[in-house]
Amino acid sequence: MTISSSLNAGVAGLQTNAQRLASISDNISNASTFGYKRVETDFESMVLSSGGGSYAAGGVRASSQRLIDQRGTLITTSNPTDLAVRGRGMLPVAQAAQVQTAGADAPMFLTTTGSFRTDAEGYLTSRSGLVLMGIPAAADGTIPPFPRDTADGLEPIRINTGQLAGNPTLNMSLGINLPATETEFGAAALTEQLSVEYFDNLGTSQSISITFTPTAPATATDPATNEWTMVMTDSAQAGAEIGRYTLTFTDARTAGGTLATVTPVAIPAGPNAGPSPAYNTTTGLIDVNVAAGPISVDIGAIGDTEGLSQLSYSFAPVSVTKDGSAIGNFIGLDVDANGFVRASFDTGEIRTVYQIPLINVANPNGLQAFDSQTYLPSRESGAFFLWDAGDGPTGDIVSFAREESTTDVAGELTDMIKTQRAYSSSAKVIQTVDEMLQETTNIKR
Repeated sequence: MTISSSLNAGVAGLQTNAQRLASISDNISNASTFGYKRVETDFESMVLSSGGGSYAAGGVRASSQRLIDQRGTLITTSNPTDLAVRGRGMLPVAQAAQVQTAGADAPMFLTTTGSFRTDAEGYLTSRSGLVLMGIPAAADGTIPPFPRDTADGLEPIRINTGQLAGNPTLNMSLGINLPATETEFGAAALTEQLSVEYFDNLGTSQSISITFTPTAPATATDPATNEWTMVMTDSAQAGAEIGRYTLTFTDARTAGGTLATVTPVAIPAGPNAGPSPAYNTTTGLIDVNVAAGPISVDIGAIGDTEGLSQLSYSFAPVSVTKDGSAIGNFIGLDVDANGFVRASFDTGEIRTVYQIPLINVANPNGLQAFDSQTYLPSRESGAFFLWDAGDGPTGDIVSFAREESTTDVAGELTDMIKTQRAYSSSAKVIQTVDEMLQETTNIKR
């Protein structure tokens, strides 16, 4: 019985060390595989006798586990859509073959790194056939609410590289100085003119024309009026008025040249005849209605040193700004640390098109492993949750980066030597037991 158990223990030693050698060879062969998680094989003794009677060798058994929670070193690359997770969390991906058949309903896999580029159909795909997944943004670039405990809100990220983008003008700021001398008696009382470009909803260039007409004193003995009439017209409405205002400026010692009052004046004729849009004394905004919709024009609040002013004798558009842009061509993608995928256009327009969440599970080492360093949640890993990158327990997303293998080649080679010696020793045990059995057989001779 004891000799037989010794033989079985030796066989178990061969089997377990062969299993450990398999994990070591797997680790070494994937030492250069991005995102590879090393496999560790542990041995456990088996006890068949627990005191009393003859002793029987129980042998050994092995169990292997992939250490998914270990993180490899991040290295830089030249591709903006080479992504790696810095810290806890994993990227959602789908198999390209399943995307082709199931589309947005393709099942979600997990990975920690990937090199993604747009394929012929615009999907962000890695060379191993993984398609990056994310939450699509609304037309205004915001991310709508999405379920956090299911993958139902995720879609394969698809980029139209031939897309055009226009951004309508919604805000305009006027930093203009009007000549104070023009409101004195005997001045030329010239009307100052300015045209400010804006972009409509189709990216077409239009303009708001603004005139400033000074009010002259009635007689030579009257002081300067410090008053102007501002009229705004819209080129998209054939020059129709969109606002008329009476402006007065203070000549006080401490706030000279700043706006004192802004009074809306009724538009006398045209399609917009009637009251002019109101002026907000606190914000300094006037919401005028051009053909494409409202534009907030900032002329400065009462007493504000920015916006419209009346100083000296020169007309000077000091700072005239507006948002919006003409139609632009797509030129590239980038991903920020919070997982927002942004499309860039040659007009300088940057538009958020997707958000990539990070997936977290309670026990990463319990994930079920598949090809190409992908994983699926399992009973052992626990339920998953979709976090915003950099929020909660998750880390952030690093672009221009890949995660290296967690294999330590020197450590694996050392373990290989130990395993080889243990395998040889187990084989020696079997050889010895065989010789003892042979001696037992020879007793009868």
